[in-house]
Amino acid sequence: MIDVQRLRVLRAVAEHGSFNRAAAALMLTPSAVSQHVASLERTLGHPVAVRSTRGVTLTESGRLLVEAAQTVADELDRVRRAIDRLAAPRPRLTVATFTSGGRHLLPGALARFVAVHPEVELTVLETEPEAAVPMVRSGAADLALAYHFDGPPPVRRDRRPGLDWVPLMEDPLWLVLPPGHRLAHRPSLAPAELASDRWVLGCLKTEALLRRYAGLAGFDLRVAASTTDYFFAQTLVASGVGVSLVPHVSLAPAPGLTAVRVEPPRPARHIGVVLPRPHPAQPYARALAGALAEAAADPGGGRTGGPEPAPGAAPPNGARP
Repeated sequence: MIDVQRLRVLRAVAEHGSFNRAAAALMLTPSAVSQHVASLERTLGHPVAVRSTRGVTLTESGRLLVEAAQTVADELDRVRRAIDRLAAPRPRLTVATFTSGGRHLLPGALARFVAVHPEVELTVLETEPEAAVPMVRSGAADLALAYHFDGPPPVRRDRRPGLDWVPLMEDPLWLVLPPGHRLAHRPSLAPAELASDRWVLGCLKTEALLRRYAGLAGFDLRVAASTTDYFFAQTLVASGVGVSLVPHVSLAPAPGLTAVRVEPPRPARHIGVVLPRPHPAQPYARALAGALAEAAADPGGGRTGGPEPAPGAAPPNGARP
């Protein structure tokens, strides 16, 4: 049987790249670390690490073990937190969410959930999917509201099992124009038609999307402002600083702003729920996931206001283009 402590030591060696640095992190001696790794190799009958003057390199067997060690550590953390919940005076549920999804979907979903489960002590943590997915994997959060743009959902990118992605909705991107913009009358636009404009960026991911598009379309992206908040970005657009690319659920009321549909192929965020697999014994995470699905299916979605749509464009408030 493989010793869990030895797996922990091997993880530290992989993370730090040497026995000495792993020993310092674990508060062990380098000799003790070496003995743990050697014992692991004897148990397996295969080498797991190659020592050299430049440090330690894992063999393929070692890399497989480190992946398994991470899965074991996450599962033990999840079980420990589940046990802590059992001992709590009230059942607990922790949900991680990104900002605009939390603002758009979570209030209505929580209202539905609390009406049925008033006994549950809720904790909401605001964080981006890159941090939220590991939190669900380790049990620090019971579920997460997350999103992705291109490619596979975030739970599949590290190719590690243990999580489910439950799709909720597509969140198309809109071009948001300031008051009096020369193209505000258009029902749809290609971003290349705004090549001469300066851009207000509301998220690093949309910045990457825009830069790829600009490169393919052959124009330079001129950035007037870079933020991490779509709502702040739209206040800058309203002030005439530039134009922006904003997800549907993040469209916010501001006098004079116009939201214009992006011409096909229209970019979108894909919003979903991350749940542990197999699902935990307590049913509350699944119940809140169901409430989020109901909120996503509601055309209004709980959001009010938003920029005025361009003539002929579907209204952004509550639209499901």
